[in-house]
Amino acid sequence: MDLWLLDTTGIEEDSLDLSLLDTDELRRAQAFVHGRDRVRYASAHTALRRILGRYTGLPPQDLVFGRDVCPCCGGPHGRPVLTEPSHAPHFSLSHGGDLVLIGVADAAVGVDIEPVSAPDTVAELSSVLHPAERAELSAEPLERRGTAFTRLWTRKEAYLKGLGTGLGRDLAADYLGTSGLAEPPSGWTVSDVPAGPGYAAACAVSGSASDMRVRHLSAPA
Repeated sequence: MDLWLLDTTGIEEDSLDLSLLDTDELRRAQAFVHGRDRVRYASAHTALRRILGRYTGLPPQDLVFGRDVCPCCGGPHGRPVLTEPSHAPHFSLSHGGDLVLIGVADAAVGVDIEPVSAPDTVAELSSVLHPAERAELSAEPLERRGTAFTRLWTRKEAYLKGLGTGLGRDLAADYLGTSGLAEPPSGWTVSDVPAGPGYAAACAVSGSASDMRVRHLSAPA
């Protein structure tokens, strides 16, 4: 499994090749009011297309994305997929703050990256977690609680993205733990990903991920 990390801090909007994006991606990018948000979104999606182009051998602009079946309801809004070729790899994309994380694997995969959460976010969202996770967070010193929460949250969101449910699944249903030593859900490997100061990141892959590699993308990707 390959992980790709991109820092969008120094990327300017006019350096991005927006011709790689499809109509829906362009519409979403243009909907952002703030320029930095447009840059972050467009950087993430052009990087994803370039990376998947390497794996498939197809021109990045020719890739067509779709959605798998949702495990919760059976609707067409599960994890993102490539509609072709038939041997297309599994992938996952996350962007938080100025950083982008992309995972590519031979099995279902989910990734998440987030800036360390503020205390009010921790207080607001902790109540929806697994009871054991709530207890672990309560035991953390206040000055470390934001980091512990964000580390846990990225593990949980990566796993739910890998499942294809996203936040449609009860956040209290699965125990991921704050320490990184928790036993992952059966059949999955959940790992922390080094993302630098002020961030937490994680990946989840169906099966084993003993060959996980983290690569840094130059900008633009």
